Amino acid sequence: MDTPSGSGMGRSRGLLVLSIILSAAGVGGFLFLFVRDFNVYGLILAPVVLAVYQIPAVFVFWLWKRRRRGRGEDAEGRGR
Repeated sequence: MDTPSGSGMGRSRGLLVLSIILSAAGVGGFLFLFVRDFNVYGLILAPVVLAVYQIPAVFVFWLWKRRRRGRGEDAEGRGR
């Protein structure tokens, strides 16, 4: 999957796949902890906990976007 120039196309897709997997794991972790014993505290804290569990996925997605823009693949948003 890598390009001959070594730009890391396969690695870039790997970061995207990793961010999707981390996002799913964050949602799964949230469900595992809060759905089993859901109460009013869980209802209040649910958005915060879910957001915290998504931080690794957002970071990896940010790395993927940065790498993609660095190679000039992202034509959308260049004029901003």
